[in-house]
Amino acid sequence: MEIKNSFWLVKQEPSKYSWETFLKDGETYWDGVRNYQARNNLQSMKKGDLVFFYHSVIGKEIKGIA
Repeated sequence: MEIKNSFWLVKQEPSKYSWETFLKDGETYWDGVRNYQARNNLQSMKKGDLVFFYHSVIGKEIKGIA
């Protein structure tokens, strides 16, 4: 069995950018990522990949799948 899509976990502080804001925007661009490995992972994402949107600090839960 071949898996064609990748799965990603993105974490965001809800006070900075929440799942609800993402739903309203429909899409987003992450900039200002200083960690090289995280930046490279973001650049590796492709249309059709699944993204688990995790709220860090407050809530500490996966809020949705995009």
